[in-house]
Amino acid sequence: MHYKTLENYWRKSSATKPKTNYICPMFQLGKTIVSEDLIEKDFVCNLHACKGACCIEGEAGAPLTSEEIEILKDVYPKVKPFLRPEGIAAVEAQGTHIVRALGELETPLVDGKECVYVTFTSNGTASCGIEDAYNAGAINFRKPISCHLYPVRVQEYSEFSAVNYHKWPICNDACTLGKELKVPVYKFVKDALIRKFGENWYAQLEIIASKTK
Repeated sequence: MHYKTLENYWRKSSATKPKTNYICPMFQLGKTIVSEDLIEKDFVCNLHACKGACCIEGEAGAPLTSEEIEILKDVYPKVKPFLRPEGIAAVEAQGTHIVRALGELETPLVDGKECVYVTFTSNGTASCGIEDAYNAGAINFRKPISCHLYPVRVQEYSEFSAVNYHKWPICNDACTLGKELKVPVYKFVKDALIRKFGENWYAQLEIIASKTK
């Protein structure tokens, strides 16, 4: 396996963007360049502590692919019954997705705050209306891959995909729980990584991880 360091690699996130560039240790896996943080860092969502803050905090919605914007248009009528009135109003005003100035595709926000698809449980924990519809058997689309992958972010380039771990202070409790349970990032997002890159890719990642830790 060819290991390398990508200098001046930009860890792009819709939620928060660093103001400086830095060196990030990564390795090549097929047509992907993967951050070693996926293996070295631990992470397990602690919804009891954070209440789903990643769906609320930040300055932008969830990144979407061109395929996903078509899926959202198609499934929205079945997702709509699971959404809050505020979310429905925001979708009707902005659409099921928005396009940023630089062409980024994202989910819209409610008054510049939470994602339009966010719902809340009785104890105030944020949930996903799209995933609620999926769990109820109303649709076959679980949720945007960027949401499924988090805290992993994927940046597409012409010749490869950069697979990075995004560290966000609001997820500190998830890092703590991950350490307690000894669950590395790549295991926490196993299903999402397989959904994105396939079974074979993930199997190779597991081999690399076994030789690293």
